[in-house]
Amino acid sequence: MSTVTGYSKGQIRLHWIVAALIVIQYVFHDAISHAWRAIGRGLEVEFSPMILLHVVAGVAIGLLALWRLAIRARRGAPKPPAGGNPVQDLLAAAVHWLLYALMLALPLTGLIAWFGGVRSMGEAHELLKGVLLILVGLHVLGALVHQFVLKDGLMLRMKRPAD
Repeated sequence: MSTVTGYSKGQIRLHWIVAALIVIQYVFHDAISHAWRAIGRGLEVEFSPMILLHVVAGVAIGLLALWRLAIRARRGAPKPPAGGNPVQDLLAAAVHWLLYALMLALPLTGLIAWFGGVRSMGEAHELLKGVLLILVGLHVLGALVHQFVLKDGLMLRMKRPAD
């Protein structure tokens, strides 16, 4: 695999599509949360369009994450900016890989909880949801530090395709 200097147009698009889907999941999660609590109380729940949106967006995130990982395995990813801090580079790599893991684990735990009725998976899903929010915050904070403090042009890699 050759060394790449930036992300491809496809990688950039997938990044922003997944980011938008994650925002949708957080903004419109109320319907499925209320339904899950109602099911826990033994009440019957109708499968509403908002619940369907949550399920479809979650599955899409998982599938798109797999696609992103396949592209990354085939094409590679750019190295951290030159002259960076090795500890920050390691932290950034850890956050990225944990984000990928959560983009796979959250849809899986959600599907098992919702369609399998496995309460422990619902609890895991709720816990992982909070961890994802923290990691997304760290990811955004890191990008902003690169943009406004380090001014190393890192964010250009997610705006301009390398190919």
